[in-house]
Amino acid sequence: MHSTEVGPSQAAPLIAYDVATTTDPKILDWLENVVYMIVPSHNPDGMDLVVNHYNNSKGTKYEGGNLPVVYHKYVGHDNNRDFVTLTQSDNLAVARIYNKTWFPQVLVEKHQMGSYGPRYFVPPMHDPIAENIDERVWNWTWIFGSNMAKDMAADGHAGVSQHYLFDDYWPGSTETALWKNVIGLLTESASVQFAKPIYIEKNELRASGKGLGEYKKSINMPMPWNGGWWKLGDIVDYELSSTWSLIKTGSIHKKDILINRNIVCKKEVKKGKTLAPAYFVLPANQHDEGELIELITLLDEHGVSVYKAQNKTQYKNIVIEAGDYIVPLAQPFRAFIKEVMETQKFPERHYMPGGELIKPYDITSWSLPLHRGISSFKIDEVVDALENSLQKVEFPIEFQGEHSEGIKSIVFSVTNNESYKVAFAAMSQGLEISRVTKTFNVQGIEIKKGDFVFMPTDKNSEKMHPLFEGLSVNPVTLTEKMEANLETLALPKIALIETNFHDMDAGWTRYIFDTYKIPFTVVQPGEVQGQDLSDFDVIVFPDNNKSVLLEGKYKGSDNTYNIPSLDPKYSKGIEKEGVQKLMKFVNEGGTIVSWGLSTGLFFGPQSIKISEKEKEEFQLPISDISPALNKKGLYAPGSLLNINLNVDHPLTLGMQKTAKVFSRGRPVFSTSIPYFDTDRRVIASYPDDKVLSSGYAAQDELLENKSAMVWVKKGKGQFVFYGFYPQFRASTSGTYKLLFNALLLK
Repeated sequence: MHSTEVGPSQAAPLIAYDVATTTDPKILDWLENVVYMIVPSHNPDGMDLVVNHYNNSKGTKYEGGNLPVVYHKYVGHDNNRDFVTLTQSDNLAVARIYNKTWFPQVLVEKHQMGSYGPRYFVPPMHDPIAENIDERVWNWTWIFGSNMAKDMAADGHAGVSQHYLFDDYWPGSTETALWKNVIGLLTESASVQFAKPIYIEKNELRASGKGLGEYKKSINMPMPWNGGWWKLGDIVDYELSSTWSLIKTGSIHKKDILINRNIVCKKEVKKGKTLAPAYFVLPANQHDEGELIELITLLDEHGVSVYKAQNKTQYKNIVIEAGDYIVPLAQPFRAFIKEVMETQKFPERHYMPGGELIKPYDITSWSLPLHRGISSFKIDEVVDALENSLQKVEFPIEFQGEHSEGIKSIVFSVTNNESYKVAFAAMSQGLEISRVTKTFNVQGIEIKKGDFVFMPTDKNSEKMHPLFEGLSVNPVTLTEKMEANLETLALPKIALIETNFHDMDAGWTRYIFDTYKIPFTVVQPGEVQGQDLSDFDVIVFPDNNKSVLLEGKYKGSDNTYNIPSLDPKYSKGIEKEGVQKLMKFVNEGGTIVSWGLSTGLFFGPQSIKISEKEKEEFQLPISDISPALNKKGLYAPGSLLNINLNVDHPLTLGMQKTAKVFSRGRPVFSTSIPYFDTDRRVIASYPDDKVLSSGYAAQDELLENKSAMVWVKKGKGQFVFYGFYPQFRASTSGTYKLLFNALLLK
């Protein structure tokens, strides 16, 4: 899965060779009952990066040091966090194996973990687990995992653990296959430094996380490893052993596995007919119609059947309009449908009654409608009139484009994310795009403030036509040329700050910018001092640790530094002089956009060097109060929260009065009365009740009425600060506009 975790990929050709050439009667007997498919490298271009980096540093003191880029084109270690949204092409290709083409009975996802703990992890997973998955599937993970532990011990492999560290609540570690009735398994091997062996002293061994309170013999690790040399070859040996156990178990239980899959699929269909909910309804009339089409297309990629209501239907006090999209739960993948369409409620489990909460391994919310700002509702029982009205949707759904004669103005609605894609793409090609400055009516049609307007001519139409490709919403076409209430847009020159510290959030931001045709230049922190910042209009700081940005190293909560295992040329920070330069950039009219921990770079005392003898000292009227809230018990491990928006501001064009944002509970802003040439406006704040929308958060009432997004003025320029991720893992398209509008600020 992860390209830096090289062992499974190195084992793959050996496994393939053995499977193809073995003359062992026992193994040949197993293979009579098993079709074994290998994806040898989930991210082969990333593997090339890793291998080239290792070979280039081999024999130097930096051998085995970290790769100074994300090892995936965009998302690096987050690639297995993408199996709900399927934004990355390699993930989409792998997901089609179990969603649409091969439908395997068993899937194992292979990883490596830290070096100091157990040598290997096999199922079962630790609590909490996903409650939508049938118990039969969970029970089979025990069977495969127990056989792996038994067989690997028989092969002499020490340090094999089970029921340790990794939970199966979030749909990431088995690529959503478990939710589709596949026996989904996870294995993890202790890492080396790519291919460089490591020596571990016995007293350095430790256990961390749920399932092993200490590194000692236990039911979850009955044969501990006692330290010594650990090599890539050892990882490969463990991989071979676990794989043969997998094949053996599949062969022995072939009939039962096939029967089990059949039973579970039928059971899920029956649940959809007899248990609530029976349907999820996605009304055709949405605030962002393009995101609706994206959502149902994604469901199709997951092997889910989507239908369209042909007639208006009333059920009790609920009205389903003709054209609304319907997702019945009476499908084999019911568990997946329910998981991604409903609001997440974290299954709280404790180590003992009244004891410590077993905390989630990763995020706690992934509801597709909620994350995308799509309205939906459920119907709890089968409705015959609706059943008779359903017609299956055929994919792909694509707008073909209208190029009628006599069109003088084309209007793209600000409420649709894809309109921003058209606007940025058009400006990149030198086409003139305007934005509506106030809402008005023309030819009986309401044109909204913030809408994008293009005036076709004989000269520019040829360039514009390709921009219609892939659209899912018809723009408004007018037979008169719009003249009033328009402001011509200029394509912003954007710098994106990306570090060499496996900067996944910056990688996701690059992906969003590329997807929406937003041109940008990557600037590393160490380049800021030597960069002519006047080349840019906007500088974007994705989430990153302040000390990494400033000093090129991690600073812990105890104020001690963690020196990175990077060649120093890759770990240069912005430094104090660079921050002063950034402040001067804003003071002279530039825009800085920042979210997450990177916002801390701009809080507290600041200065701008005016001359060799003079500097301006100031403090922006904003601070981060999340450390104090955390001490009081605020804990949001990756949660969807409600916010109220100031809709009378350019940053909120195209948004509704409320939204849902993805947050890890920090930062949280407090503003103050400004001094000198500064000012501030709260753009978004948490409500005074019911902050949590989906997932888990402790003491979320501490966020009530606190600021979540703030615009700050300094001199001629401005900052936009977000206390949430406006583009989290490309899964929160409901808040993309808050980022896009910031890029287009005057």
